[in-house]
Amino acid sequence: MKQAASFWSKQTPWRRPLLGLLLGASLCIWAVVSCKNSGNNELVTPTPTAFTTTPYPWTKPANFPEPVYDLTKNPLTVEGVALGKALFYDASLSKDGTITCAFCHSPFTAFAHTDHPVSHGIRDQRGTRNVPGIFNVAWGKSFFWDGGVTSLDLLPIAPIQNPVEMDEAMPSVLAKVQKSSRYRPLFQAAYGSDTVTTERFLKSISQFLLTMVSANSPYDKYVRKEVGASLSDAAQRGLVLFQANCAGCHAEPLFTDGQFRNNGLPRLTNAKTDDRGRAIITAQDADAYKFKVPSLRNIERTFPYMHDGRFQTLEQVVNHYATGVQDNPQLDPLLKKNGQVGIPLTPAQQADLVQFLKSLTDIQFITNAEFQPQ
Repeated sequence: MKQAASFWSKQTPWRRPLLGLLLGASLCIWAVVSCKNSGNNELVTPTPTAFTTTPYPWTKPANFPEPVYDLTKNPLTVEGVALGKALFYDASLSKDGTITCAFCHSPFTAFAHTDHPVSHGIRDQRGTRNVPGIFNVAWGKSFFWDGGVTSLDLLPIAPIQNPVEMDEAMPSVLAKVQKSSRYRPLFQAAYGSDTVTTERFLKSISQFLLTMVSANSPYDKYVRKEVGASLSDAAQRGLVLFQANCAGCHAEPLFTDGQFRNNGLPRLTNAKTDDRGRAIITAQDADAYKFKVPSLRNIERTFPYMHDGRFQTLEQVVNHYATGVQDNPQLDPLLKKNGQVGIPLTPAQQADLVQFLKSLTDIQFITNAEFQPQ
């Protein structure tokens, strides 16, 4: 035994590798025997963790119809909404990194733009149309004043590529987002992969926009008969006037029928502002100077008004319908009854109608921290 111990303890160079080989062989023999004893001759690999997301708690307001947008084709997730929100507030979507979606759609003005009568974009350029507010898009059948976009998922492409808004090409936008280390974990969390695709990019923005549901104005609480809900006497009188004279175009509860109508605005003679509206899309003379009926929700916050932002106050808007409607071949029939153009309203009735319109302001929506930048 002493001689054996002495043999391995000596520091002869070739003996140490030999010891390692013998030990390794012993371990291999043990592993083979163990596998045979267990009856398992196959290599066992760990099961990969399944990719999961968190469903976003989107609910339809009780007094609203079913949404138009097919939520089954783009299920809302907490991760997808977070990604869409990051993109909405990211100036890199514009060519020179100065314009975000929120630049023209501020949460504090119900996602409208009140600084200028018309859109104001890259390099201080001005567009030709007023920026409408963003809310309740799940019920939208078409978008923009002329209805030129019929899919919410395609909507962001127009402002991104518009030369006077963000002036950027989609391939360039996608490349910038892909290179950004900020977005890798966001895409990974939303889609199980950090690869940026056009579909993922657009559907993520849609998810964020779809969360912008405005349905908690004093009017909503009043018609839902919630505890403590009420309208002033003037607003209640205005509601009666509204239902009798305005609801044909601004149908409750969305306060738009989504149609395109001519409301008798005096035509501007400047060629640059001679906007033919829906006819630009359809190429039909019958659609000339017709524009999409805007929702009146949050209208107190989305001034200026009309497609070209010509009116600054609600009083001016209501007075237009009472005294300023001009007859033309495309004038909507609802504004020309029994040969009378416009909606006859006394000054007192106009004031009541304005009070009702103010009851459509949803402060809870406008101040919702989930819609504001971090």
